[in-house]
Amino acid sequence: MAQAAKVLQLFKTLHRTRQQVFKNDVRALEARIKINEEFKNNKSETSPKKIEELMKIGSDVELLLRTSVIQGIHTDHNTLKLVTRKDLLVENVPYCDAPTQKQ
Repeated sequence: MAQAAKVLQLFKTLHRTRQQVFKNDVRALEARIKINEEFKNNKSETSPKKIEELMKIGSDVELLLRTSVIQGIHTDHNTLKLVTRKDLLVENVPYCDAPTQKQ
């Protein structure tokens, strides 16, 4: 896949993730402006190494948003309702205090 196509794919993926993570939050959805601004500021970059570096940062941001951000909604004065997504639901691994024996 050509590098320009990869950049466009990352741009679209970031916007899709933004829409899912910040669903129904008008203020947070304005992250669209920052995404567009970052891509616009770097659109004339020609160094393949720098482009790869920027792509890595964008991919890391998308992964962080998708797997770490939880949306909270104020339901009353002291209560927050957490909105979970499938990406956030992972298998719970029990904690074990006792160290395991090395074999």
